[in-house]
Amino acid sequence: PRLGDDVRIVRAGFIPLVDCAVLAVAAEKGFGLDEGIDLQLVRETSWANIRDRINLGHLDCAQMLAGMPLASSLGIGHVEVPMTAPFMLGLNGNAITVSKPLYEAMSKFGFRDQLDPKASGLALKQVIEDRKAAGLPPLTFGMVFPFSCHNYELRYWMAAAEIHGDQDVRLVVIPPPLMVESLQAGHIDGFCVGEPWNSLAVDAGIGHIVTSTSQIWHMGPEKVLGARVAWADENPETLGALLRVLFRAAQWSDDPDNRDELADMLASPAYVGVDRALILRALSGDLVAAKGAVPQHVPDFIVFNRQAANFPWVSQAVWIYTQMVRWGQTKASPDAQAIARGCFRPDIYRDALRSSGLPVSLPTTNAKVEGSLRGETSVGSSDGRLTLGPNQFFDGHIFDPDDAAGYLDGFQFHSSNGISLD
Repeated sequence: PRLGDDVRIVRAGFIPLVDCAVLAVAAEKGFGLDEGIDLQLVRETSWANIRDRINLGHLDCAQMLAGMPLASSLGIGHVEVPMTAPFMLGLNGNAITVSKPLYEAMSKFGFRDQLDPKASGLALKQVIEDRKAAGLPPLTFGMVFPFSCHNYELRYWMAAAEIHGDQDVRLVVIPPPLMVESLQAGHIDGFCVGEPWNSLAVDAGIGHIVTSTSQIWHMGPEKVLGARVAWADENPETLGALLRVLFRAAQWSDDPDNRDELADMLASPAYVGVDRALILRALSGDLVAAKGAVPQHVPDFIVFNRQAANFPWVSQAVWIYTQMVRWGQTKASPDAQAIARGCFRPDIYRDALRSSGLPVSLPTTNAKVEGSLRGETSVGSSDGRLTLGPNQFFDGHIFDPDDAAGYLDGFQFHSSNGISLD
């Protein structure tokens, strides 16, 4: 649809989270004007709503969990609708929060507010073992969607401490805006969600942040721009223009000089609708683990643009696919892996930005070995100025997308109905 001869309307859905920032900035700062894009944002309350409205064509595109285009294209958990993800809206930005009673139980095993994924996981393991011995029911943790990095990183964190996500705890789906209320009502004992909902639970005095996903996998994928393949194929010029708009918005969002203005923008009821101080914690990476505690800085807690954060790495799509297999959401096959790989579209990203005149370093490869960089490392790019890293997993594992089977064989914990990639 068009407003005029040169202006194209794009309707995009989003969820009230700090990492809707790039879409919010694109709409609010008028970055679409030069590209002839009128970006109209639609606030949704759940990822299922986003999925369904995209499927039915009510929305052209949306902020999506990185695993959603893969699940939709594979027909897992819902109808099969081919989806594409040509742009990463941000890296990391989630945390794991537990209830006050659970934190107190974990503290008996030496855990304090140090945001350490290894220490927190081991303390949780001890609590679970004590509960089993006492005949108590399993703890319940909330996550936002079955095909989310929240689910996979929560399971990854637990499995590293020898906690089985299907056997030792209960995992349930709760929309992000309802997480804090669910914790307060005692329906769940903890959750993994994006900001500001972790910090909101802390300030309410009902939750303790025990670790962040950037500490589980530094510079891991989180949200993408997702769209139906049919819409992308029918509107290549509009999609390319939209990616340029979003890249400019991502640069603006990542600039520390814009942090206060961005916090004010996201604090408005149109977007997240919480106190700006909570949003600033996420944008700065200065997390408060417990009410009244001293802030702790988490490097790269959320990243919107730097270090090729917007590039849709195929290796990250394959990692997400391995988690779907690991936890029994799908059976492995060469065809399924090919579909998963094809959901992230670096070719569309490059075509949109190559001759844009924007200061962008385009990676020369589509995939990389995830978790291999211990420090900043120069990599091949269009201008020779791209630096990546660190990007480690906290347990030291490295993911080579060309050896997905070998990667999964290195883990003890799989779903009871999961199968090998061999």
